[in-house]
Amino acid sequence: MDDGISTGRLLVATPQLVDPNFRRSVVLIVEHEPEGGTLGVVLNRPTEVPVDQVLPPWSELVTGPSVVFQGGPVALDSALALAHVPGTDEPLGWRALNGSPAVARVGLVDLDVPPEIIAPEVVRFRVFAGYAGWGTGQLRSEIEDGAWYVLPAESGDVFAEDPDGLWPAVLRRQGGELAFVATFPEDPSLN
Repeated sequence: MDDGISTGRLLVATPQLVDPNFRRSVVLIVEHEPEGGTLGVVLNRPTEVPVDQVLPPWSELVTGPSVVFQGGPVALDSALALAHVPGTDEPLGWRALNGSPAVARVGLVDLDVPPEIIAPEVVRFRVFAGYAGWGTGQLRSEIEDGAWYVLPAESGDVFAEDPDGLWPAVLRRQGGELAFVATFPEDPSLN
């Protein structure tokens, strides 16, 4: 069964998903094993914590806003980073997501590698604290329950300058019914 879940795709929360960790979130799938689990990072949850406060050596590479993003509710004390690297080379310390062509040059960065090794190759860079994770079948079940839309990503989504506007922007560009969902009020009882 092809459910559309794959590396490089987006999980966009439906209005019925009210879990505060994922309400109106846009999650990039960074790893997916059909017989295993799925790992992603929330792209639209910037924190108030500047990157130079937690990872000073990497702060010069950060694409604005230069804060740490909350990647999800799992392992908030750990960090992972995504970088856009043009060209065809695979620099040391960078691993392509190998997902859809739109995010083919976006990859995970090994934060243990000295930043100066990868810096000349990086066009855009973002740091996430924590991640979102699902066990085998868990995400598929949530999708069937109507919690998520599985949608194509665009490279600009990962490094959006306006992360707060990402949820409606991704929905709007889908057209049709999903474009209408983008206008769904935060609190329908006030409508």
